[in-house]
Amino acid sequence: MKSTGSTGTNAVDWEERVDMERLRDARLARLKEKLAASDLGALLAFDFSNIRYMSATHIGTWAMDKLIRFSLLTRHTDPIVWDFGSAAKHHALYNPWLDVTTSEMDADPHAPHEGAKRPRLESGARAGISTLRGAFPPDAEIAADLARKIKRELEKFGVADEPLGVDVIELPVLMALQAEGIKVVDGQQVFMEARRIKTPDEIRLLTQACSMVDAAYEELYRYLRPGVRENEAVGLVAKTLYDLGSEYVEGVNAISGERCSPHPHVFSDRVIRPGDPAFFDILHSWNGYRTCYYRTFAVGSASSAQRDAYTRAREYMDRAIALVKPGATTADIVEVWPTAQEFGFPDEMAAFALQYGHGVGLSIWEKPIFSRLTSLDHPETIEEGMVFALETYWPSADGWGAARIEEEVVVTTDGCEVITKFPAEELLVAGPRYIAVGGPLNLERDSQSHKNTVWGRGEA
Repeated sequence: MKSTGSTGTNAVDWEERVDMERLRDARLARLKEKLAASDLGALLAFDFSNIRYMSATHIGTWAMDKLIRFSLLTRHTDPIVWDFGSAAKHHALYNPWLDVTTSEMDADPHAPHEGAKRPRLESGARAGISTLRGAFPPDAEIAADLARKIKRELEKFGVADEPLGVDVIELPVLMALQAEGIKVVDGQQVFMEARRIKTPDEIRLLTQACSMVDAAYEELYRYLRPGVRENEAVGLVAKTLYDLGSEYVEGVNAISGERCSPHPHVFSDRVIRPGDPAFFDILHSWNGYRTCYYRTFAVGSASSAQRDAYTRAREYMDRAIALVKPGATTADIVEVWPTAQEFGFPDEMAAFALQYGHGVGLSIWEKPIFSRLTSLDHPETIEEGMVFALETYWPSADGWGAARIEEEVVVTTDGCEVITKFPAEELLVAGPRYIAVGGPLNLERDSQSHKNTVWGRGEA
């Protein structure tokens, strides 16, 4: 099975598709491997993506910003998930992998078993909650209760005297853990290292997520025309993705006209006008796996300045992709990109994320990171199995347009494969084709009509 291929999204008995049990086992094995290689005794996750990677549990995207649920992995256990209200009971009923373990200390010594997975002494699906980001009264001691739950497991499995790695944390919870004598340290790097290389099933899910955005761009290209508002384009994309089975449309960056330069990173209700540049970034999730996927269009026609900007952005993209292979570094990639000063910014911090690259997985910004801000001094080695997005940007010479392109790639044994398939090698013109008395109106023209004449350009 080619991991960068795509299939239908349903489960069937007549074709091998994503193997979810294999996905769960492989992710947990990688995380255990990275935990074993660290100096930590356990990992405590509050970040939604890390909990999912560790435990393969999910209760809806409404909970992503609330830090209400948490999951623990020690050197001697499989994951234990404390979840929000009835979600814990749901997990006990429908997530049977939380009731088995590959660890001797975690297993029920009296239960019969076959193979490597054994019944657990205690279920990994439990009720628990954090502070609701401070909404609970502090004197209810919710943070203290959480800390006691964690200390019990650390003591039970012999790692209470070792550092506890945590990804993100609320201050009351941090202080409660410290009050229990637990040494809390940064655990995010262990998660990021585990998630750096994707399994074949993860690559298949990422490819499938991109195929859904391919379809959304097809609908958007057909829909774009003067009079459409940016927010209407966002609605069309969201509906298309949800109709195709998207789990979560995280965002649609819809930017048009003079809003293109500088890039504001947020859509508005602006009405798109004839001759406008318009670029979009579509971020969504399918079975947890994300996309980050820019495309630029001209609506009705494109000015010479806009076409030149697109050509420049595309050149930087193609030069970068040509260098992607195992053994190359993030520094090799960013060296072919322009400095911040070359496209109008005082320094790399001010231009951050315009010429950029980042890992894509259960979240959209994973390792490795490609940026002149850090990559030249702190390069990361590119490895087979990485999946990342490369983004380029160039402002047009007219001072208000710009081009933005992004491709997602999978690193192969000798190069890479691009999994974002909507056409982007040349600037596409969307919207109606206008017929003048002399024939079809030129697609490369200035939206200020007089500038399409020798007098308007001052050439007469």
